[in-house]
Amino acid sequence: MKLEDDKQSEPKRPPGARKPKGLPVAVLALGAMLLLLVLVAVYEMGGASEELSGTELRAKLQKNEIESMEVRVPENGNVVQITGKYANVPEGETQKFTAKVDANQWKVWLEQRESDPEASLLSGVEEINTDESSDNVGWFLKNVIPVLIIVAVIWFFFFRRGGGPLGGGVMAFGKSRAKMFSKEDVTVTFNDVAGADEAKEEVSEIVEFLKNPQRFTRLGAKIPKGVLMIGPPGCGKTLLAKAIAGEAERPFFSISGSDFVEMFVGVGASRVRDLFRTAREQAPCIVFVDEIDAVGRRRGTGVGGGHDEREQTLNALLVEMDGIGSSEGVIILAATNRPDVLDNALLRPGRFDRQVYIDLPDLKGREEILRVHLKKVKAGSTINANEIARLIPGFSGADIMNLVNEAALIAVIRNLDEIDRDAILEARDRVAFGRQKRSRVMEEEERKLTAYHEAGHALVQEMTNKTDKVHKVTIIPRGRALGATMSLPDKDRYSMPKGRAEQMLQVFLGGRAAEHVVFGEIDAGAASDIQQATNLTRKMVTEWGMSARLGLLNYSGDEDQSYMGQQIKQPGDYSDETKRAIDEEMRRMIDEAWAETVKLIEANKDKLVNIAEALLKHETLDHEDIVEILAGGNIDARREREAEEAKREQAAAKHRQMEEGSKERKRDDKPGFSASTEQPGTA
Repeated sequence: MKLEDDKQSEPKRPPGARKPKGLPVAVLALGAMLLLLVLVAVYEMGGASEELSGTELRAKLQKNEIESMEVRVPENGNVVQITGKYANVPEGETQKFTAKVDANQWKVWLEQRESDPEASLLSGVEEINTDESSDNVGWFLKNVIPVLIIVAVIWFFFFRRGGGPLGGGVMAFGKSRAKMFSKEDVTVTFNDVAGADEAKEEVSEIVEFLKNPQRFTRLGAKIPKGVLMIGPPGCGKTLLAKAIAGEAERPFFSISGSDFVEMFVGVGASRVRDLFRTAREQAPCIVFVDEIDAVGRRRGTGVGGGHDEREQTLNALLVEMDGIGSSEGVIILAATNRPDVLDNALLRPGRFDRQVYIDLPDLKGREEILRVHLKKVKAGSTINANEIARLIPGFSGADIMNLVNEAALIAVIRNLDEIDRDAILEARDRVAFGRQKRSRVMEEEERKLTAYHEAGHALVQEMTNKTDKVHKVTIIPRGRALGATMSLPDKDRYSMPKGRAEQMLQVFLGGRAAEHVVFGEIDAGAASDIQQATNLTRKMVTEWGMSARLGLLNYSGDEDQSYMGQQIKQPGDYSDETKRAIDEEMRRMIDEAWAETVKLIEANKDKLVNIAEALLKHETLDHEDIVEILAGGNIDARREREAEEAKREQAAAKHRQMEEGSKERKRDDKPGFSASTEQPGTA
């Protein structure tokens, strides 16, 4: 390759149940209190005014600049509060003021006014109103209302019942968030789960035990207390759990591992105990914990030490699953894609007696999954499920579901009446390599270089006998790639013979070798090919024992798990001389593969040129085109013949459809038949 790089069902609400309406009431209460605070501000300010010190007030009194004053004398206190109005103030300037004066000073000013009104500072003030009553209303508004607002906020978030961001109040922190489902709540059954027959058989025993326990107990058998489903993301672990919920005729509790742990200490352990207490009341029943690695990680590896909240939650889970006081009848079903980080005590028999591995589906599984999803869309007869399944090795169930959905979107954009083969092949390329970028215009020289690069991959792949054959080669940019060569495996492979690995190295280097042979120079487009070749060679030398010099030893190093769950490659326990030998062996294998690839390209240069020229002309070639070119044929003539055959087939299909429609109309016209029911009519 030439590079440039189900919504969960909600349980039904009981009839007549209503969502609490505490939120509007609380909002109204808070709004009323805020309004009172605004009134306090208005009450205190009384309009625009400026604040004067005692000295400034004395100076203005001496200049007779004050017209009137409102004096508030406290019953117990040393400060007199004064609000007043200036005399002869121009329009637009501040007309009011506030001031605070020492109570003794104010008393002196009043005595001077009574004894000698003309010499008193207050002589120029026309009106003085004195209020010696305490301002209880103002004091209440300023001091009590803010406290009430704080109390209301605390009540709203912590103590109110029902709903809320903290899950129903402070008393509900320790309540389990598991949701209980019945058969009516879930429509998924085992028939909807494809590509995992062995896993279905293992978990179906649990469902059968719940339905007919006497069948197992008559011989003294005990149903496993727990089943741990393990597998890569998107392989159907949660879907299988939904199918169990749809098949079982007992209560089914579902919860995510992340729902146990909160920021508050003790909440997780309390929720675990509440979950199992509720489950025991409904026993026999099933409890499903999705993504259990969120709460079941190995103890002693966190930054919080032994007092980590997650570890306390895990301890409570261990005790409830198989500890003193644990009860029969509660079956634990859990799913994870990180079994390597789970605590050993959680995995032992008695807690999880059985581990079910759900791997990526094989060819048969992919075909079954594809058929399940094609039933849900309007698929055409041109789609061969087996062919598509062979084109998508390594796809998970989620990937296949996304593939079918992409194909449906493409068919809609193309205004098709149904999803055809071309739409699903385009969806496969889009999911695997990215969307076509026809708007990216390449220079002719770069386009030619890309064509020969991809032609080199295709030629080597077709000329070797232990690699997969070419499915399609294109120079249309997709994603970060300027071109791509796609293979078509004839079967699923689970091993890697040395001969196949050596030929795969040649395929990886085919693009760079073609550039070297034809142009005598190389560019950076083979970076991904070199990376793949390096990774494969390293595995051959350090893991698979394919180097005679290093022998049957593993030099891959140990993989350790950090507390964040990331795999860290640790240095291998071997000498520097061994490291040098590993590098030399990798270089030898790459050099030998390069020499063989260049030799093959030079011996078949005419075929390379023919493939490259066809790519420059047609941009995309399929397997039949490659075979035709290698045989010396003309792909244009073959394509014309195929186009004529397609037209004839389309015309024949249209003719058959018209004949069937004509027969249908004739049958409907016969007396005694009803078109809607196709049953004999009555007179």
